[in-house]
Amino acid sequence: MTTPISNDDIVTLFNSMAAMLEIKGDSVFKIRAYQRAASTIEQLSWNLAAAAAAGDDLRKIPGIGKAISEKVQEYVATGRVAAYDRLAEEVPRSVLELLQVPGMGPKTVKAATEELGITSVAELEMAALDGRLAQLPRMGKRSAENILRHIQARRMRSDRTPLGIASATGAAVCAQLFDACPGLVSLTPAGSLRRWEETIGDIDLIAVSENPAETGPALAGLPSVREVLVQGDSKTSVVVEPGIQIDLRAGEPGAMGAMLQYFTGSQQHNIRLRDYANRRGLSLNEYGITVIESGATERFADEESFYARLGLPWIPPELRRGAGELDAARDGSLPTLVAESDLRGDLHLHSDWSDGKFPLEEMVAAVAGMGYEYMALTDHSQGLGVANGLTPDRLARQVEALKGLQDRYAMTILCGSEVDIRADGAMDFPDDVLATLDWVIASVHNAMGQDRATMTRRIIRAMENPYVTVIGHASARLLGRRDPVDFDIEALLQTARATGTAMEINAAPERLDLKDTHAARARELGVPLVINTDSHHTHGLANRRFGAAVARRAWCGPEHILNAYPADAFLSWLRSPKSQRPARFDAMVARRVAASQR
Repeated sequence: MTTPISNDDIVTLFNSMAAMLEIKGDSVFKIRAYQRAASTIEQLSWNLAAAAAAGDDLRKIPGIGKAISEKVQEYVATGRVAAYDRLAEEVPRSVLELLQVPGMGPKTVKAATEELGITSVAELEMAALDGRLAQLPRMGKRSAENILRHIQARRMRSDRTPLGIASATGAAVCAQLFDACPGLVSLTPAGSLRRWEETIGDIDLIAVSENPAETGPALAGLPSVREVLVQGDSKTSVVVEPGIQIDLRAGEPGAMGAMLQYFTGSQQHNIRLRDYANRRGLSLNEYGITVIESGATERFADEESFYARLGLPWIPPELRRGAGELDAARDGSLPTLVAESDLRGDLHLHSDWSDGKFPLEEMVAAVAGMGYEYMALTDHSQGLGVANGLTPDRLARQVEALKGLQDRYAMTILCGSEVDIRADGAMDFPDDVLATLDWVIASVHNAMGQDRATMTRRIIRAMENPYVTVIGHASARLLGRRDPVDFDIEALLQTARATGTAMEINAAPERLDLKDTHAARARELGVPLVINTDSHHTHGLANRRFGAAVARRAWCGPEHILNAYPADAFLSWLRSPKSQRPARFDAMVARRVAASQR
């Protein structure tokens, strides 16, 4: 190594290994051995690495036995420790980041990951916000609140907040404000939250009240408010407990159309809409539409009448990006966007057979309760040790268990797996095992630092496997916590089209993967998209709304979403050889578009 190894480096290494082992639930003796070694090395006044390089016998040091000594020697010689690397593949870095939050020791992290499925600081924050964290054994409300404060302190106010956290915060503030403000008639999110952008700056709220003057003081007085920035007749701005700014504007019902349109944005959409209006002798602001020649201002109770006054249909907020939506509105070619209610099934679900937190039977029952026509249970493959991945034998037993449940439900239960794409592109199960499954998700979970060419080849090799149905969360990103892997998205989507492989829009709010621009390109190429929740809990099924929002921002209609088709059409596609699926999907899209135009 070019940089000398310090004692602190070795202490960090062994403490990290102890923490990862504790999170995994490994031997307490092994955990304590690493902890003792770290404690001993921390107190040394001389450099341990230098002593190891000089050939000194490290076993003479109390607390350092043969195994620890060998790992120090390996670290000094190579700059790495193979045992650490293996653990790091099993325990994601995002889980280790939980240990950096005050109040989150290894036992607490283990409980949070096992009981709540938390794998990142963003998910921890959401669990603290919605009360789940406080329900952990030996946690309690006060400890959960302290953890939340520590998380908030880490985030600079200028940072953007992931959509899932902003959405939960906005919903909580709205509920509190309705309780505190009896005259409140409606409260509508605007801005980037209403446009369902993947990250949010401030949260804009538009209120209609029988007594508008009471809404600002009511917001300022909420217990979650930690700072009041502005309090006036028309606008109140506060910072609420997660460190997010809330901007509230109150108005009268008759003027809500212009106000909601103006504050929903985006900036580019509003600039282009204003220019469009100016060319027609009109000017726009948050109060209404003014006829320039006469100076008369017209007010609008809703957005539909506001856009109609401009000779335009209502434009869905997700499309308001200044990127062609006005041209489409003028031409009458705005798409009919997919809705959450269009989804007929969920095809990425985990049970407690791997890292899910609910028994298989409860997950199936919860999916059936959604009114779905089909589902796929997709627990992890064996390679993901931290997720308790299934061996081929366990997978075979699960398949039998799922088949045993089929007679209880009208919906089709598909047997599947989320199978790791290994570093070389090989699948984590052999083909004879994959052939027993109805639905195979291929996902990257490790070796994420590969260069673009290597990562692209890796995922393409998975697509070329005849049993791989869909690529799951292709970029492997975690919003605000983990960067996406580096790949050639055009090459992947072209290969997906050629091989008959679908691409997933993972609706987990910390993922939103594919992102909207990638999903739009998939739509253009005729690649089937699948909106899945990747649920590890029954309450995760509701996250489908986030996936639908990504698809809507990608201009997708229900015809572009594979699991928005009825069971007969979907299963016909699925049971076709992969080589026939591109043409079959094209025909499905054409029939659905034709039916919608009749």
